[in-house]
Amino acid sequence: MHKTNIKSLPLIALFAVFAIFTVIIIGSHAAQAAPTKVDLRTASPFAILSGTPNITDAGNASVINGNVGLSPATGAGIGLVCSQVTGTIYSVDATGPLPCRVTNSPLLLTAKNDLTAAYIDVAGRTPLTTVPTELGGTTLVAGVYNSVSTTFGITAGAGPLTLDGQGDASSVFILQAPFSGTGLNVGSGSTVSLINGAQACNVFWRVDTATIGSTATFVGNVLALNSITVANGATINGRLLARNGNVTLINDTITASVCAGNDTTTGVVPGLPNTGVSSQHILWAAISTLLVATGSLLAYGAYKKRSL
Repeated sequence: MHKTNIKSLPLIALFAVFAIFTVIIIGSHAAQAAPTKVDLRTASPFAILSGTPNITDAGNASVINGNVGLSPATGAGIGLVCSQVTGTIYSVDATGPLPCRVTNSPLLLTAKNDLTAAYIDVAGRTPLTTVPTELGGTTLVAGVYNSVSTTFGITAGAGPLTLDGQGDASSVFILQAPFSGTGLNVGSGSTVSLINGAQACNVFWRVDTATIGSTATFVGNVLALNSITVANGATINGRLLARNGNVTLINDTITASVCAGNDTTTGVVPGLPNTGVSSQHILWAAISTLLVATGSLLAYGAYKKRSL
């Protein structure tokens, strides 16, 4: 029986320490890289939150599942009737649809401030992965994305945009097109689909303005600097949150999405920019760790062979 050359032990130990250190560093990077949820705080219960001058719905046939609020414009600009809204309609003054309208200017001010904070939070999310303008026919995993141009488009003829949670219900998808003009153009009849645990409550679109076409099936929280326009017969699982402009509807269905079982919202807006990365980075971390461990074993084998 041969014994291992004792002189090789320090080098073997060095390899082992290097492997452990690599595991810690790569694992730490992967953990930090996962994008965290954007906290909407008091804006969260709102299916529609608008600035000025109004919220309109031609024909008053839309269905809004969640709260509705308009600020700083007066309640006279809320062009809805009570039967359309399952939640509460809030106004800054004693005008607006009755008997369901509730006057609560402080709440609306807080909700709008929280919307602004969320918008700024999203703006600080990095690193950004640049994707084509046309999102139809593509699949995205959790991460932070911007457009190769100044806008995102989803065209029905190109196929659905698929958001893949990869088995993680807390996966967060952030898409940013904040340049002046229409940052999001969802074509008529187009679709956004969720698979493998992805949830609408964890999808965020940061844009200047948004247009959602007729009969589109759309997913996510639209955080618009200005206006949001939805054409006839669209279905939205998410929120329409316009900081400064108006929200326009025509016979649409909007449902404020709620996370199922994995809502990790802490109620604290992150103070520093968060990072965003897909789960391929986690796979790379595992592969890197395996390569380092393999190298250590090979080195051990080589030194043991020399000692024979």
